[in-house]
Amino acid sequence: MPELDAVIYDAAEIVVGPEPSGGDSKSLQRYEDAAVAIVDGVVESVGTSEAVIADFPPENATTAIDAAGKSVIPGFVDSHTHAVFAGDRSDEYAARLRGADYQEILAEGGGILRTVRAVRDASDDQLLANLQAELDVALEHGSTTVEVKSGYGLDTESELRLLEAIDRADRSHPVDVVATFMGAHAIPDDEDAAGYTERVIDDQLPAVAEQGIATFCDVFCEEDVFTPAQSRRVLTAGRDHGLVPKIHAEEFAHTGGARVGADVSAASADHLLQATEDDAEALADAGVVATLLPAAAFSLDTDYADPATFESAGATVALASDFNPNCHSQSMGFTVALACSKMKMTPESALAAATHGGAAALTHTDGAGGPVPAKTGTLRPGAPGDALVLDAPSHVHVPYSFGVNRVETVLKGGDRVHG
Repeated sequence: MPELDAVIYDAAEIVVGPEPSGGDSKSLQRYEDAAVAIVDGVVESVGTSEAVIADFPPENATTAIDAAGKSVIPGFVDSHTHAVFAGDRSDEYAARLRGADYQEILAEGGGILRTVRAVRDASDDQLLANLQAELDVALEHGSTTVEVKSGYGLDTESELRLLEAIDRADRSHPVDVVATFMGAHAIPDDEDAAGYTERVIDDQLPAVAEQGIATFCDVFCEEDVFTPAQSRRVLTAGRDHGLVPKIHAEEFAHTGGARVGADVSAASADHLLQATEDDAEALADAGVVATLLPAAAFSLDTDYADPATFESAGATVALASDFNPNCHSQSMGFTVALACSKMKMTPESALAAATHGGAAALTHTDGAGGPVPAKTGTLRPGAPGDALVLDAPSHVHVPYSFGVNRVETVLKGGDRVHG
């Protein structure tokens, strides 16, 4: 017999998600004086409280939440993080404030390679504990689905250990965790890019495919890291092993990475601070999601990507936290606030990008689905019962109350997992 998991009722508003015909448009379907019923982990009904409660009385639910005066929104889908790592790099943040740039810190033994050394020294259980702790914070801030990349191992054994930690977290933590292999994240200090590219392709990718945890394959296409040609080879080889491409592109310089992402039909191209209108059109034509990471720009004190460029081209826009040792924020609410204040997104478009857009970035461009259920990032009937109750009357308070976590209660598949 179906189980009535949860009823949230008398909400000031329930944000269902982008209008069905609008994709990630600036218009959100929403109800006032509203309720949502979740049955067997899936949204069964959403609408006015009177209509929903008539069919799904709160007293019959395992969890009943009186949300009077509060807003209910879909759980955040954080589609770009590097959340599994070891060590601490807060001193590098202080160094940047004294004037050191990212490349200078990397040249002095800091940056990604410093984290690689810490990861290689950490035990499997420590890596898992570290990741679970970061997911706890993300959950408190409303993330119900989080993509996590490897990439702090840079050898086959360490990359497999990171992916195993991601898989163990997915099986043990309330948050849904999506695994991405990113052996091509940096170049080990005892190798060159050409030689390491061959090792990623010949050694790491077959082992990752055999392990069977990762869904995606990502690469850092950037000056002094991996060239467009090398990136294309890694992503093509990853696709041959059953991994869906993603790409870090056009962050510090315009290298042509966005075009690579379009050519290989990547699920998403991420960062895109230096992308052009032609890049945006190529991504839109290929169905590649443009994932923007304003917290990374904030952390590095750089210019921000322009979402209007991608929206005008017809590309789906996603927002993600880019949580990592160099961008130390798990808060998608802060990401939304930055998108509004620094990238001039409306609260409606930013919220859509942080929910529905993030889910799109975790979906195959060939229409074959992906690691997240259909309708993830919305509260439409048939969507996962992943909902946030905000201690605020409107979703606008997510960016309006910047620096404040307005998430009061988190439901994951209809179960109360926070609050």
